[in-house]
Amino acid sequence: MKTKTFNDLTTLELYNILQLRNEVFVVEQNCVYQDLDEKDKQAIHLFYEEDSIVIAYLRILPSGVSYQDSPSIGRVVVKDNARGRGLAKKIMEEAIDYIYNDLGESTIKISAQEYLTKFYQSLGFCINGESYLEDDIPHILMTHKKCK
Repeated sequence: MKTKTFNDLTTLELYNILQLRNEVFVVEQNCVYQDLDEKDKQAIHLFYEEDSIVIAYLRILPSGVSYQDSPSIGRVVVKDNARGRGLAKKIMEEAIDYIYNDLGESTIKISAQEYLTKFYQSLGFCINGESYLEDDIPHILMTHKKCK
């Protein structure tokens, strides 16, 4: 796994990350939205590569970017031919660990696609609100708190 700030990403890594996000969030999910939202510049980017192709990715946004009081995890994606290998769970666990141990935070918030609620609950996230539409896809706010 690689963990990099925006400025540490190579041009090829950035291209491959954006290509994967576009493949899944725009084409596969048939959702036209503005993926490049300025938040990438402030994010910590976690990703797995095979043969220089990004096969799993997410970004960690520090407190104050998406939520005033906590960091968040977003753009969680696994390449279609790499699914079923537990990569989503593995990269999420790494992100949670990074936020608690490297950033010293104690709470994480996510805007989860509603159909993935059970997946996020299996990682310790709890539903924290009502369903809402984000880019015409049902989402729900979920929260994870560090165990003491």
